[in-house]
Amino acid sequence: MSILQLPHARPRIILFDWHATLVDTLDAMYHAVDDVLPHLEELGLLERVLKPSQSKTVEDAKLVSYIRRYRRLHPKIKAARKISRTDIFELLFGPDDEAKRIAHHAFDRCYRNHYGEVHPMEPDMRTSLEALRELGITLGVISNRSREFMSHEIAVVDGNGWEHLFDTMVCGDDVPHRKPAPDVILKALDNLDAEPSAACWYVGDSTTDVVAAKEAEVTSVFYNGAHWDASWIDKIFPGTIRHPHRPDAVIDDLPTLLRMARRFLIPESD
Repeated sequence: MSILQLPHARPRIILFDWHATLVDTLDAMYHAVDDVLPHLEELGLLERVLKPSQSKTVEDAKLVSYIRRYRRLHPKIKAARKISRTDIFELLFGPDDEAKRIAHHAFDRCYRNHYGEVHPMEPDMRTSLEALRELGITLGVISNRSREFMSHEIAVVDGNGWEHLFDTMVCGDDVPHRKPAPDVILKALDNLDAEPSAACWYVGDSTTDVVAAKEAEVTSVFYNGAHWDASWIDKIFPGTIRHPHRPDAVIDDLPTLLRMARRFLIPESD
């Protein structure tokens, strides 16, 4: 799937995932996940972890097996810095929403001990966001992160904060179900008095972001900040009956997103 593939509709609204799409908070996130995993049994979650045979990929199965055995993330996972806690909980618990709710709640308690620093994923991220706004596009930010943490992080990122760049912010504890359920996207659109449509682009870095976008019936733009190659992207979005959802476009950075938006909104000169 080419990063130059255009979505099917011009953007009126662009919603962004927060962690690992706009900002880097990976160190704190991995610390908090590693604080949760030793307590799976007392949380009543160990017996609810999927069997490795139920995993989507061989790599997912290996991670599930490692966590079941050692109750921590493999060091290579943390070194690679390519997977979010939402995806970790998805591959551990699959469709078990109650197990994921318990895990996310435990994560919030642990994340409180680690969060603070937050850095843009790209050096000129603010400039790209401002340029999108100048095109007349409404911007929003959504996250599985709790509002307690999001309110702090969006206020301190880049030294001056980014609250003014977004017309709405929806957090995981604002809705009944976190991603991959579509609730956060639908809530953001409701806040903007807009209906779900292809004119809303949702930009996120994880498979759960793509699923949420498709379930919400908006355009899915996969942010490939981890720089996966095309074969791996095809593997994590196989387009099978069990895993049907694939992004409408893939980008490696926000300037690419900006160019895509401009192609829809600014006529090319002859």
